[in-house]
This record gives sequence, C-alpha cells and structure tokens, in this order.
Amino acid sequence: MTAIKLIAGLGNPGSEYRGTRHNAGADFVEELARQCSTPLQAESKFFGLAGRVNYAGYDLRLIIPTTFMNRSGKAVAAIASFYKIAPEEILIAHDELDIPAGTARFKQGGGHGGHNGLRDIVPALGNNKNFHRLRIGIDHPGHASKVSGYVLSQPSQVDRTRIEACIDEAIAALPLLLSGDATKAMTRLHSFSAA
Repeated sequence: MTAIKLIAGLGNPGSEYRGTRHNAGADFVEELARQCSTPLQAESKFFGLAGRVNYAGYDLRLIIPTTFMNRSGKAVAAIASFYKIAPEEILIAHDELDIPAGTARFKQGGGHGGHNGLRDIVPALGNNKNFHRLRIGIDHPGHASKVSGYVLSQPSQVDRTRIEACIDEAIAALPLLLSGDATKAMTRLHSFSAA
C-alpha cells in the first residue's frame, strides 16, 4: 500500500455549520491536529486550513477546505499538487449517511455515493477515485427529500457522543493504516461501535 501523506477533512465553512453532521470529516482532522498540538492555519493558496503533523512517527499534511462542500476538490487538488501527493496517498474523511452514527469505515477507491464533497474531489484529482476514505457514520433520515436539511443540522446529543467516539477510535486506528496494514486498520475500526 502507498503511504498516506495527506488527510483532508470535509465540511462547510462558517460558524453556522460548525458541529453539523456534514462537518464530521472536518471534525476528525481538527481533533487529530488538536491531539498533535498543531493549530491549523488559513492558507489561501490551498483554499483551506492547513497544517503539518507528525503522528505516530508519520509525517502528514492536513487540510480542511474553507470552500463549501461541493467545491472541496479545489483545496484537495491545490495542496496535493503543491506537495506532489498522488491520489493513492490521500485520505479523505467525510460524513456517511449509509452507516449508523457510532460506526466508521476505512475504504479505498469507489464512487462518490452521492456525497457532494467526493463528487467534486474525483474530477479535481483527474478522475482518479483511488484515494482512501474514512467514512464517519451519521445515519440516514429515512427519505431522500430529508437529506439536505438533515446533514446540515446538529446531531442529537446521543449521536454527537457516538460520532465523537468514532472519531477518537478512527484516530487510534490510523497508525495501522499509515503503516500500510489496511486490513488490520479496517478490522480494528470496523469492529468498533459506539451505538
């Protein structure tokens, strides 16, 4: 497995979106930076909040796009191009409707699954879908017509606690993924449930 060099956490900018379900990916990168005692800095050339951390002995670039979700590819492509990071060396952390709050999954490759952030990232990376994903479960509201309002709203306190527990577990499992042992990383993370 190619070493991961960049982790991007997806969300929407602005205080009104902070802590919403759709910002679970951004929350993951923010928490990783906090655990590494590294503040993320606004970088206009990367269209996001960026930082560099050493986590478990691995040198990582971090980015949280400050564009809206549907323009996430702009930030990811800008920082990846600048540091010559290939799509296979990128981990995208994002919210996932199709798995319950309290669970998370690592995955490599695949389509965008209707996620607007991923939908924008794929063409921005030259239609290469082979980047890694951290899918943070937020549950589904039950009907497609409710999705937009649901993802942009605050989770219940119970779900927030579950999502935060998943983020902590994903950070704990991350060194396995960074070491190249995707199978062990998946086994650890996929067996975890905060539900």
